This record gives sequence, C-alpha cells and structure tokens, in this order.
Amino acid sequence: MAAIGVHLGASCACAAVYKDGRADVVANDAGDRVTPAVVAFSESEEVVGLAAKQSRIRNVSSTVVKVKQILGRSSGDPQAEKYIAESKCSVIEKNGKLQYEIDNKLITPEDVAKLIFSKMKETAQSALGSDVNDVVITVPFDFGENQKNALGSCKHDIRGNPRAMMKLMNSADIAKHSLSTLGSANCFVDSLYDGLDFDCNVSRARFELICSSLFSKCVEAIKKLLQQVGFTADDINKVVLCGGSARIPKLQQLIKDIFPTVELLNSIPPDEVIPIGAAIEAGILLGKENPLLEEEALIECSAKDILLKGVDESGADKFTVLFPSGTPLPARRQHTLHAPGNTSSVCLELYESLGKSPMSEEGKFAQIVLQDLDKKEDGLHDILTVLTMKRDGSLHVTCTDQDTGKCEIITVEVAS
Repeated sequence: MAAIGVHLGASCACAAVYKDGRADVVANDAGDRVTPAVVAFSESEEVVGLAAKQSRIRNVSSTVVKVKQILGRSSGDPQAEKYIAESKCSVIEKNGKLQYEIDNKLITPEDVAKLIFSKMKETAQSALGSDVNDVVITVPFDFGENQKNALGSCKHDIRGNPRAMMKLMNSADIAKHSLSTLGSANCFVDSLYDGLDFDCNVSRARFELICSSLFSKCVEAIKKLLQQVGFTADDINKVVLCGGSARIPKLQQLIKDIFPTVELLNSIPPDEVIPIGAAIEAGILLGKENPLLEEEALIECSAKDILLKGVDESGADKFTVLFPSGTPLPARRQHTLHAPGNTSSVCLELYESLGKSPMSEEGKFAQIVLQDLDKKEDGLHDILTVLTMKRDGSLHVTCTDQDTGKCEIITVEVAS
C-alpha cells in the first residue's frame, strides 16, 4: 500500500511517498527534491516547475507565481489586493471571482494550483511506478475555509463532460457484469479527462455497499406487490429471475431471504426471460386469434388497481387489491370475504385506484348485495367472490354464499 504527501508552498512544492512503512521525499524529472510552484502559459501548452521559472524573464506577463497567496480570496481581501498590485500577470474579477487574464484567456487560481498538484502527483507516481489515489495536501496554518475549499477543488469533476461520463459509465457497466461472477473487477478508462487515465479496482463487497439503497428499493417493491395482491411469501411456489440486474448475487440473496423455501429459477439467462415470455404469448395469440391480421396484436393490461372493500377485525375499512395495475388481460381472481354471521345481507363494493391517493367514494364503480342469508349465532358468512376481467377491460363478478349457495352476478362493461 502506497500514499502521497504534497506540500504546495508559495514558492516551491515538494512531494513525498509512503511505502512499506517508510516516508521519503522524491526527486522530480530534473533530479531536484523541490519543484518551483511556477506555471507558464503559452498558446499551445502549460509548463510547470523549473522550466517555467527559467523562462519567466522572457514570459513575465504569462507566468504565474505564488498562486497560493490569492487562492480562495476575493478582491476586497487585503492580502489579495497586495498580491494583485505586485503581480506581473493581469488579475481581474469576473463573476465574483479573481482570475488571471493571459493572452485573452481567463484562468482561475484553482486551475493553476491543479496544474502544480498534478505535476507533483506525477513526480510521486513516477518514483513509485504505479498510480496512487491516496493523497494528503498541506495548507498554511492561517488558511481559512475559503482557501481550503478552493484547494480541495484541485479535483477533476467530469460530470459536466458528457463524453467523459459516457466513457466512465461504459467501463463501470463492464465491471458490474464481471462482479456477477468474480470477487473484484477493474474499471479502466484510457484518457478519461484532460489526458488523465482512470483506473479503479472495485470489490464485490464495495459494489454491494454502493448499491445497497437500490437493492432495498427492489426488495420493497416485491414486498409491496405481495401486499397489494394479498399474498404472503408462503403463497409463492416459483420465482423466476428476469432482467439483467437479477444476475447480481447480492440481489439474488435478498430475494431468497424473502422466499426462503422457494427455488430461484434461473436456467434461462435473466436478460432472455422477458422476450421468451413475449414470444410464448405471441404463440398463444397466434393460436387463438386470426393469423391473417395485418395489425400487431396488443397485450392489454388493467389500467388501474381493482380493489375489494372489506372490514378488518377492528371494524375499520380494509381494501384488498385483486387486480394490480398492469395485470395482463384476460385475468381471473378469487377472494373469500368474511362477514359477521348475525347479518342477513352482505354488500360487496369494488373500487379502482391509481395507488397514489387515499381511497375515496369517488373510486367506487360497482357493488353487489347478497340478501336473505341465514343468520348465525356464532361464526362468519364466507362469501366467495370470483372476478374475471376480459381483454377489453369489462369485469364479470360472481358472489356466492358458501353456506346457502345464494349467488349474485354482475357485469361491469368498462371497469378500468
């Protein structure tokens, strides 16, 4: 394990490396253990260090020195005013920040400090023979928060560069796929930003920690669906993994924790499950519908949640989702509703909802009344409700008292 320490002084900079329990100052490409904190600008390049210092006399107006004295300061700061008066480079204020004006270009003090730091990091990494990302940078004792924050901004933010972000995302996607089968993966991008390469090794444990909030959302979605349809984990006997993310071992384990007695079916690659299901559905349609139809056959789905209103043990209203929105049609559901035995009639009410707002009377679209039921001193009426929703959205409802066999049937032409 190796790390770097950098001293970014007003006049000079120095770098040291820590390796094998020992810290040593490293020499730059000129063989010097300290590097002038000087940057010279030209139309085609930026020169840092000894070469910039040596050419300062010829390029006095385009050579920046002692940038540390102005870093993070504003024009009203006495130290900044003193620096501006002594600087051979033009310093102006624009958008509330002090900037160097060199050859009709504006350069921020942060950019200058970044160039010096990059030079020192390159010096240290050349001595080590490898890239190092763990760095400590020293600051003067009198540095305020503005100066510290300005120095901390020596970082490369690629979020405003769409090309760099796309290159990074592509590499990260490859690493994610590798972590499905390997314990660690390398994420490397050649010349990601400002000519710098990006190289990062990610362990599966680190990946799982980064994605933990996303995994939690997946688990909550499964639990919410079970709650909507009134199922428990024990009611499920098969779980088919589909979608690329289902390859992730951690996500598979979390799903297994929800359904501990169920085997996860993954004999078909998760990316291929959904199109195979679509092809099977197409085959079913081909067998049932006119094969000579020129238009594409559409698989209809319920547009809203269809719920049955009941009463819980405390007497409060309880809504059971029978058809969650998005249920492929046609579909059939059945539900047993329990009503107090001392009543001779039972009213069943059906509601529809988008699932985003509390249930209200405006959502009720149908009701069925079973009358002349035999009263019971003890026990409950068991009302079996069978609902069939056709492809056109019409709903056929049958309610039957399990004790007497009394039955009521209604059809709602357009339920959702």
